[in-house]
Amino acid sequence: MPTTSRYARDVAVVAFAQSDHLRRSDELSEVEMVMPVLHRVLAQTGLKAGEIGFTCSGSSDYLAGRAFSFTMTLDGVGAWPPISESHVEMDGAWALYEAWVKIQTGEADTALVYSYGKSSPGSVRDVLTRQLDPYYLAPLWPDSVALAALQAQALIDAGETDEGALAAIGARSRAAAEANPHAQLRGDAVPQGGYQVRPLRTGDCPPIGDGVAAVILAAGDTARRLCARPAWITGIDHRIEAHGLGLRDLTDSPSTRIAAEHAGVFDAPVDTAELHAPFSSQEVVLRKALGLGGDDVVVNPSGGALAANPVMAAGLIRIGEAAARIHRGESDRAVAHATSGPCLQQNLVAVLEGEPA
Repeated sequence: MPTTSRYARDVAVVAFAQSDHLRRSDELSEVEMVMPVLHRVLAQTGLKAGEIGFTCSGSSDYLAGRAFSFTMTLDGVGAWPPISESHVEMDGAWALYEAWVKIQTGEADTALVYSYGKSSPGSVRDVLTRQLDPYYLAPLWPDSVALAALQAQALIDAGETDEGALAAIGARSRAAAEANPHAQLRGDAVPQGGYQVRPLRTGDCPPIGDGVAAVILAAGDTARRLCARPAWITGIDHRIEAHGLGLRDLTDSPSTRIAAEHAGVFDAPVDTAELHAPFSSQEVVLRKALGLGGDDVVVNPSGGALAANPVMAAGLIRIGEAAARIHRGESDRAVAHATSGPCLQQNLVAVLEGEPA
């Protein structure tokens, strides 16, 4: 380990794989989307499905349009002979957290975590309204873009950004995605477009698309055996804001800051940050909460959620992308962030470190 662990067991991300993220995947079922990614992530370690100690997935029944939809993707995992398995109705980053806890308890030494989102069949903007307060807010049907626009306007009114700066975030993200073969939108020539909901233009909003991600976690010497340079999770924590948007300062994210403090983000410099910011304005909020004000940290070198945003997988991808940079020797200490809910309501922060060369 690069530093003394604060946890009972040292756990690392030892493999990461993802699909090509597409606007539509009509010809594929969720199982057909998941299987190739699971095969690739297992192949990186040489493990077989039956050798995994715990499996956890993240997805949404609302996207699939049917209850317990995750049980179908278990066909892609292989649930016979019986496996130890769980599921969260959340982004896969929270499935990773559950798997990490499972390994901490000593009940498993390895874990397979995967998540997927097939957003193309319906209206994501309408589906996500089901996350809102069911008595006062949800009946008004304010969609995710309208709520993000409120947050963006609050930032502009507070003097923390402007439309030009937001456009620059989108352009930078998609330019970085040029080197990411899995990204849905690549290149800084992607137009900013017209207003979706003022002040957010098309380029400030995430693309709608379908995709899958998977990682493998392992503990201690098992991690070293499976990976040449494991990405050790030296800190991880998640927190939540008040459900009511009127009770929150939308220009700040105290839950991200608290999670970062408990994960140890501020204990030492980081060189890479993979931030789950589906809207350009949310990167402004997250940079402030995480203290990423300068140019000494590479932010979203993968392109981030503005280049590919498969709902329920984009947060896990942030952890996977940060880990992959450590695997390749391109990063030594990275922070990965995942969010869920309107206007950064729930936030997970993880610190990943590589052993010295």
